[in-house]
Amino acid sequence: MIDLYTWGTPNGRKISIMLEATGLPYMVHPIDIVKGDQHEAEFLAISPNNKIPAIIDDEGPDGESVKLFESGAILLYLAEKTGDFIPIDPIKRLECLQWLMWQMGGFGPMLGQAHHFNRFAKETIPYAIKRYSDETRRLWGVLDKQLNSQSFIIDQELSIADFAIYPWARRYEWQEVQLDEFPHVKAWMERMSNIEFVQRGMAVP
Repeated sequence: MIDLYTWGTPNGRKISIMLEATGLPYMVHPIDIVKGDQHEAEFLAISPNNKIPAIIDDEGPDGESVKLFESGAILLYLAEKTGDFIPIDPIKRLECLQWLMWQMGGFGPMLGQAHHFNRFAKETIPYAIKRYSDETRRLWGVLDKQLNSQSFIIDQELSIADFAIYPWARRYEWQEVQLDEFPHVKAWMERMSNIEFVQRGMAVP
């Protein structure tokens, strides 16, 4: 049994999608980040950076219990544990990893800043809104180009790269992105949204 400590954010839903996809048994422990649960000592013992998601797997390497935080690291761990949703071909595997890093280093952080300044900042800061909106649109353009002639991020093979990127793309309205401007991403999102385990993962917690 895997214990999943999460909340209904894009980063959290990456992991619930992966767990639903692999069929690994897991138990959800909601960490209400609005109330500040992420700062509690019990959670900090698992995720010292006080961010969700985090997992505990009692059946880790060599049968030892393992604690993990950082959504990208968790996706890689679960992919390696199961052998699923990460390409076997070494070149495609590297491509998958680079798109996972692209999400972790750019598509998530920049879109997250757009969310903050568009929706949550206590004052309107035009410079910040323009800076992060412009970068958001640039990143969406990169993704649209990648999906120009293929069904998923890595050719026709569903992978952890899709699981990492999709929940962030789903919040396009928070980013004030018009989907029709990115038709290949829009089509990919429709494909993803029709996958049953993606639907289940997006409903957690």
